[in-house]
Amino acid sequence: QVQLVESGGGPVQAGGSLRLSCAASGRLFSIYAMAWYRQAPGKQRELVARMTRDGRTDYADSVKGRFTISGSIDHSNLQMTNLKPEDTAVYYCNVFAPPQGDSWGQGIQVTVSS
Repeated sequence: QVQLVESGGGPVQAGGSLRLSCAASGRLFSIYAMAWYRQAPGKQRELVARMTRDGRTDYADSVKGRFTISGSIDHSNLQMTNLKPEDTAVYYCNVFAPPQGDSWGQGIQVTVSS
């Protein structure tokens, strides 16, 4: 089991930046990938960025060039720049650790005003 705690969200104006952080504890040795998801009101949760333990990264097309995921086995960060109102959502830290599967943080609100 992995426990996750997010921090760093809040309100920001369009064009601004925010940095989200996620601290992981528990069975860290089994983590294969760390990721950030988001869910906007009335929409499905979507993958924003993911980083595998061998350093491979993937990004949603909507955030490529603006967001950067980084971190290591016990934490991940999501640096968000040039934020847009459509980035407004609850952001969730996620880890995938076989054989347990996915673990999720509690979620943190990011609100981008125009």
